[in-house]
Amino acid sequence: MNARRTGNGPEHAEPDTRTALLDAAEQCLTRHGFVGLSTRRVAEAAAMPLSQIHYHFGSKDALVLALLAYKNERLLARQRAMYAQDLPLSKRWRQACDFLDADLESGYVRVLQEMIAAGWSNPAIAKAVRELLRGWFRLLTQVATEAAERFGATGPLKPDDVAALVAAAFVGGEAMLLLGFDEAEVPLRRALRRFGAILQRAEEAA
Repeated sequence: MNARRTGNGPEHAEPDTRTALLDAAEQCLTRHGFVGLSTRRVAEAAAMPLSQIHYHFGSKDALVLALLAYKNERLLARQRAMYAQDLPLSKRWRQACDFLDADLESGYVRVLQEMIAAGWSNPAIAKAVRELLRGWFRLLTQVATEAAERFGATGPLKPDDVAALVAAAFVGGEAMLLLGFDEAEVPLRRALRRFGAILQRAEEAA
């Protein structure tokens, strides 16, 4: 944040140019989707010249990756704080399921899935997305380790095995939800939440 002081008033905080452009990009993605996103639209939404986007990001892909990293950092911090709470693991799992719907509505999941698809043919994008997802995998591995210590080993599965399966379930589920699968046809949300019921039974047994 930059601070601006007027001659006869208190300091007024204003977002720096880069943050303002990222916020504008998020608005445009929510309104137009990735296909309809353009650097010109973002510049207009931010009320800034197009040259500022080229100066700070260089390209549309770089802008969207920066937006993904910007949102990912905040959401990962939110998830860390949630899992750090002194609550039963089953309740924290249900909260994670609530976050899934919030992240779908916010546009984050759509940006993530768009960049995953772009990464299939663009090694630079793939590398950037992998690095972002590693943060989630590390967090899930910590949670799975806690669960193993509390409830005992889950057969032949190690904590990082469990983390890999959970990550695949959420990322894959997000892709299917974006495709428009109906819950009555493929009960993704129900299945994820019922895993929370399994955790609750394990807690009661412990």
